[in-house]
Amino acid sequence: MGSIVVLFELEPERELGPEGVGPAVLAVHAAGADPDVPEDPQPYTLCGLESAPMEHSHYRPTRPGEPWYPPPLADRRCHECEHALRAR
Repeated sequence: MGSIVVLFELEPERELGPEGVGPAVLAVHAAGADPDVPEDPQPYTLCGLESAPMEHSHYRPTRPGEPWYPPPLADRRCHECEHALRAR
């Protein structure tokens, strides 16, 4: 699998609350890594959404066999991105 950047699609227009609770993650997406700046995503996710408004998760699997998305957010992973990753 090529290098990817894992991104969070967040609730729009929601700021951090007084207890530091942030906007909810609506979905977890994957984008190809920019060849010139590998920490940056390409302009679009693998499912075709713009990556610019999304939040970088800074998640990377640490061992072989771990999922591409953060395990606690398995129910929010984008199935279209996952399908595109499997097709690579």
